[in-house]
Amino acid sequence: MKKLWPVLFLLLAACKQKEYNADLLVKNALVYTVDSTFTTANAFVVSSGKILAVGNIDTLEKQYLAREVIDAGGKAVYPGFIDAHAHFYEYGLGLQDVKLVGTKSWDAVLDSVSSYSRHKTDGWIIGNGWDQNIWANKAFPNKAKLDSLFPVRPVLLSRVDGHAAIANQAALNIAGIKPGQKITGGEIETVNGKLTGILVDNAVGIVTRKIPAPTEQITQAALLDAQRNCFAVGLTTVDDCGLPYTMVNTIAALQHKGDLKMRMYVMLADQQENYDYLFKRGAYKTPGLNVRAFKVYADGALGSRGACLLHPYSDQKNWSGFLLSSKAHFEEVAKKIAAHGFQMCTHAIGDSANRVMLKIYAENLKGKNNKRWRIEHAQIVSPQDVKLFGDNNIIPSVQPTHATSDMVWAAKRLGAERLKTGYAYKDLMKQNGWIPLGTDFPVENINPMYTFYAATERRDLKGSPDGGFQMENALSRTEALRGMTVWAAKANFEEHEKGSIEVGKYADFVILDQDIMKVKGSELPNVKVLKTYINGVKVYEKK
Repeated sequence: MKKLWPVLFLLLAACKQKEYNADLLVKNALVYTVDSTFTTANAFVVSSGKILAVGNIDTLEKQYLAREVIDAGGKAVYPGFIDAHAHFYEYGLGLQDVKLVGTKSWDAVLDSVSSYSRHKTDGWIIGNGWDQNIWANKAFPNKAKLDSLFPVRPVLLSRVDGHAAIANQAALNIAGIKPGQKITGGEIETVNGKLTGILVDNAVGIVTRKIPAPTEQITQAALLDAQRNCFAVGLTTVDDCGLPYTMVNTIAALQHKGDLKMRMYVMLADQQENYDYLFKRGAYKTPGLNVRAFKVYADGALGSRGACLLHPYSDQKNWSGFLLSSKAHFEEVAKKIAAHGFQMCTHAIGDSANRVMLKIYAENLKGKNNKRWRIEHAQIVSPQDVKLFGDNNIIPSVQPTHATSDMVWAAKRLGAERLKTGYAYKDLMKQNGWIPLGTDFPVENINPMYTFYAATERRDLKGSPDGGFQMENALSRTEALRGMTVWAAKANFEEHEKGSIEVGKYADFVILDQDIMKVKGSELPNVKVLKTYINGVKVYEKK
């Protein structure tokens, strides 16, 4: 019997050594950690949803025994991508509407709407994505044909940027809109005493407020549909810009159930009930949901000539766009947001809108600070105003695909000289040393690879223009990757919990089929996501 004790001891020791001390080991990978020194590794370990160790596989395999092992086969692994400016819920709702992105003419729009109406036979017809700037006739359409096709059923079709729409007469009647009617921060187009159906900025809201609210079932389906598509392109966090406070509980409940795994940074819309809600209860923070910001709209979009410019549009004399609210409103909003310690995020496209908001921000921030107030888009900024970003640590939150989408027609709106300082992402990045990147989807495509391509190559998906658009403002690949990961997290005050593959952070990561840091520039839009993980758990795998 005595001779058996050594054997039993060895068996017990062996069993003890095989006790699991990690949930996941990723090995045989090129891991871009995106840490402060842009370190690479070939393996990392995950435990309880967070990164436990990062380094060399030989060392990690000696220290950890994981329940699951992923052999990445030499593929590149990156932190989960973060979209710093999107409309996640709106995108999900839009998946159930008429899809008009890429339609080449008004007749093509009408064909799509007619086809949609045949399988959705009752209720409002809602569509989104048309863009007259890519049509042969670049003028806004008229509702006459829409009225003939749908004399009774209300129709509202939004332009690609969401800042203009066309409604048929049935919808205008429901909204009570009359020829010649005026509205602050918007336009109801009237020609020869008749409504054309075109509504710009605040005018669109007169109609949308009459559309029945989506049911809880539709709302949940929209969030989950959006999540599915976003996981497929490697997004693990999205900033949803401009939601009502009522959505907070819906999102939180879906996340608590485990159905909605997408992490969300929610900006509440510029409405009194939203201020009352957040000021009363304070910031809302869970691992999956962060609500501490407000989204304000200073002006409209360049494509619909709603962006507020310092000088008239080059293609429309005596027209400089408009602010969507009075300067006094923006001053009041900034003052109360600052007083309660929340983040202010303002949509500003035109150089006049940017100047107004930058000066209001400066009055409240009073120089260097860590409040991380953001200007969303910052597309056209007067050169003399750029320094206000750095002087007051104001964060330019930009969407690189806007530059490559707009470049075809932006010179007509702005003129060549003014365009030179537009979409100046490199200059803006230099102000604070970092810049968050997003897409503004569904205005642009949800794919982060398009963001990376546009930021670094400054070309559209056709490869135009040769040599890139205003390449002096292109970002390096390292800067672009940081902008889609750790800098986007920083814009949300979340850089200590996500945005890089470092010990203690959430194990959100993606595996791509090609290395975006090395692949030929023209191939970047074709790079595909193989797998997406949140908390070390797979949420997407390419079939």
